[in-house]
Amino acid sequence: MTACRHFFVFCSFDRANARQTRKSVIFWSDTADERTSKSEYYHLRSYHIMKIIIVGCGKVGYTLVEQLGSEDHDIIVIDEKPEKVSAITNNLDAMGIVGNGINHQTLIDAGITTADLLIAVTGDDEKNLLCCVIARKTGHCQTIARVRNPIYNKEIEFLKKEFGLAMIINPELAAANEIARIFQFPSAIRVDTFAKGHVELLHFKVGKGSPLIALKLFNLHQTLHSNVLVCTVVRGDQVIIPNGDFEFQENDVVAIASERRNAIDFFRKIGIVKNRVGNAILAGGGKVSFYLAKSLLASGIRVTIIEVNRERCDVLSELLPHATIICGDATDQNLLLQEGLEHAQGFAALTGLDEENILLSLYANDVSNAKTVTKINRINFHSVINELNLGSIIYPRIITSDYILKYVRSTYNSKDSNVETLYKLANGKAEALEFIIKADSAVAGIPLADLHFRKNTLICCIYRNGKVIIPSGQDIMMAGDSVLVVLSGYRISDIKEILED
Repeated sequence: MTACRHFFVFCSFDRANARQTRKSVIFWSDTADERTSKSEYYHLRSYHIMKIIIVGCGKVGYTLVEQLGSEDHDIIVIDEKPEKVSAITNNLDAMGIVGNGINHQTLIDAGITTADLLIAVTGDDEKNLLCCVIARKTGHCQTIARVRNPIYNKEIEFLKKEFGLAMIINPELAAANEIARIFQFPSAIRVDTFAKGHVELLHFKVGKGSPLIALKLFNLHQTLHSNVLVCTVVRGDQVIIPNGDFEFQENDVVAIASERRNAIDFFRKIGIVKNRVGNAILAGGGKVSFYLAKSLLASGIRVTIIEVNRERCDVLSELLPHATIICGDATDQNLLLQEGLEHAQGFAALTGLDEENILLSLYANDVSNAKTVTKINRINFHSVINELNLGSIIYPRIITSDYILKYVRSTYNSKDSNVETLYKLANGKAEALEFIIKADSAVAGIPLADLHFRKNTLICCIYRNGKVIIPSGQDIMMAGDSVLVVLSGYRISDIKEILED
């Protein structure tokens, strides 16, 4: 084992407000003795606060620190590159250690013996797994590993069991699954699933000339006779959980909760129905393309992959014998036209460069009527990106962080409910959560009209015994129900927290 050098950022503790505040004190040390001054800090935090160690300070690691740090968890990051550690500790509320995450002493110095959770998200699958094993043997924390190599995909459950992992995350597979759902329902720009796929949260943009423009929400059902519930509306930088007086405008991004058949009827009535894609062109032959192609082919969708690297093309040809693999530059307009872009029903820009993906999607939308999906790795300029005509936009690392946030929230489970699913909406300004109601829940058996909900809270859907219920004031939540809640301005880990004190 190699020795490590420690890089610490200390934060002060505000006793009155019971939260962490940044203090710009940065120093180097060859020992970890200085960490003892943090013991009081950890002791004083509330029971909801978790001590989390994140190994790997790449894009996913940075996003996790942003998301988990915003929920006031105590975070320590580990990476072998000082510049990556400093990039996080200088900008976010976290402490950092420069060292190897599979080094036993490094984990000890990071406080593994008292940690609640370790997340290993380095670029090396095997290193992530080994790090989790050492953490489990040294401390008593839960562990999550990022495992991306397709060869492990069929062994996920075995690895979880044998390595004692709480979760295995594959960002590329998760992104591919989301794109596949979009190609299955191209009328939407995003599809989130709840209740094991029985309920969907479908996002769409109100286009020019839409019958929704200037329509008040309380007139929606009377006008369109559609059994859907409007959950959120994003208008510029504003997130709205609308009431009956809300009036739709052009370019609003609307999320509705519904069963698939009712959603199809709704989209048909507002004039944006698109049938499931029958063929798709994937620009780039990376892991996302592989997983996506495999899923699409299994659904009977024809797939063409354009990849510039010859060796990768040979691998894809062996792994995906029923796909068409083209060795060439996906940014070559003539090549795209030769491969039928003008007549494609689906197009996904999945290269390793955000700039290429943006240009490819803009071009695809210009020359075809294809449903376009754009993969974006960096999220710094999301406000600008969202204004472009890119179709559906996929952020793999945000998808990954949503999965992990769901797990972290679920550790707070009380007697009232369990967090089953969690999605961040509108760039994190709103959340959609699925809860399973327990028999003695504070919200069970009471008509919704008699419950006093917090502001910006909406019960979107109740799934009970195979039936989807779009709730009214007289409906009740019962034990065993799967309930979809959308909220903005606060966060919860238990459904009773949607009630006013």
